[in-house]
Amino acid sequence: MVGWRHGATGFVLLAVLAGAQSAQAAPVLVIDGAGDGHGVGMSQTGADGLALHGNSARQILTHYYTGTTVGRLASTHTLTVLLQSGLRSVVFSGATRADTRLLRQQATYIATTTANGEIALESEHGRLLSYLPAPLAITSATPITFDGAASSGVIDGRFRGSLRLILHGRHLDVVNRVGLESYLRGVVAAESPSTWPLAELEAQAIAARSYAVASAPQQGFDLYGDTRSQEYGGVGAEAPSSDAAVAATIGEVVTYAGKPVVTYYFASSGGATESVQNVFAGASPEPYLRGVLDPYDATRFGPITMTLHEAQARLKGLVRGTLESIVVTQRGVSPRVVSANVVGSQGTTTVSGAALADALGLQSAWDCFTVSSSSARLAAGWDRACARPAGLRPGSTGSTGSTGSTGSTGSTAPTGSTGGGTVGPSGSSGATEPTGPSGGGASGAKGSTAASAGGTVGPSG
Repeated sequence: MVGWRHGATGFVLLAVLAGAQSAQAAPVLVIDGAGDGHGVGMSQTGADGLALHGNSARQILTHYYTGTTVGRLASTHTLTVLLQSGLRSVVFSGATRADTRLLRQQATYIATTTANGEIALESEHGRLLSYLPAPLAITSATPITFDGAASSGVIDGRFRGSLRLILHGRHLDVVNRVGLESYLRGVVAAESPSTWPLAELEAQAIAARSYAVASAPQQGFDLYGDTRSQEYGGVGAEAPSSDAAVAATIGEVVTYAGKPVVTYYFASSGGATESVQNVFAGASPEPYLRGVLDPYDATRFGPITMTLHEAQARLKGLVRGTLESIVVTQRGVSPRVVSANVVGSQGTTTVSGAALADALGLQSAWDCFTVSSSSARLAAGWDRACARPAGLRPGSTGSTGSTGSTGSTGSTAPTGSTGGGTVGPSGSSGATEPTGPSGGGASGAKGSTAASAGGTVGPSG
């Protein structure tokens, strides 16, 4: 998903200070951080590391989704995936029918809106062929090419199943109607590098399948074709290794209390994941979406340095007066920022950690802040909360002290107490950073093997 973004791990932003050669440099905001993505559920980089250290797909999943098992769907599923919206015309090829009208599979066609609520079908040269009712089903026994850009960024993508053109006023939405397993072939390789271990790819396939069937449908379709749901690349994203992972896990989903659950995942944890209620506004605690230690994910970013003027420009309406500092007031168990105060000369604005990271262009809400006249003279321990954790924080409250001094991470829980078995020593990560999304050796993190759920799981409502 399933996250803010995929594939920007290793991101470092450095703003060159005006007048840096002067003896009295202007105050700057310095930021350190960890991880990449929202931090809830499975870390793809961490899953890669767990796989490299001998863990199976089920061990990986039970490590990140506490108290879950792997079950099997009782029936097949068909999904509707939004590829693009708000178009005046849609160009496609490879189809054999548009509604009841036969098409030449080798030809390219254009569908445009009309004032009377129908869809005009034209040849690629603009010759009117017919008027057809909306919504318009475009079908073929082989993949259909949707010319132009999908919302995922895929250009001229080929998609299995059929396309459905839905009319909204004078604009068209393009929806792909596709079987669940065919959909996953276009998701797994788009979300995890196909060169990663099979166990990680299988874990990704099961997590993506679970997310697809357990997520609440959108208005007029089931899922977005991008990171608002899951990155979906269609046929062009498919690879033999990820196809094998989908086939090996056909129908398998992550379940809690016998039902498929929404399995959030993201690119990189930095060493610990976060409990869902500390990340998504209004989310209730979920027993299977608790923060856990992540022994093979050590992703860090920073120090990032920017002038207070530049930071204020990024924060826009969050600053009252002139920006003076950013003070973290609450941290989660990982410890990502839950809330912070943006301190201005004319008052303070409280903001969530996710909103703050998004405004500043940071890859994660696991951040530390300080203000200094020189990045070379920083107070000792200002970024202590951004160090790799030895254990999880017992609660979700942090220091309310001065900017950058967020205090210690508090008393620590026993290392490896994840609910999915014990984890081994945290040493250096053996995982490569994901190039796609996101957002995987003899001993290491060993989670308890998840048993298959007895019986089958019914379709998600």
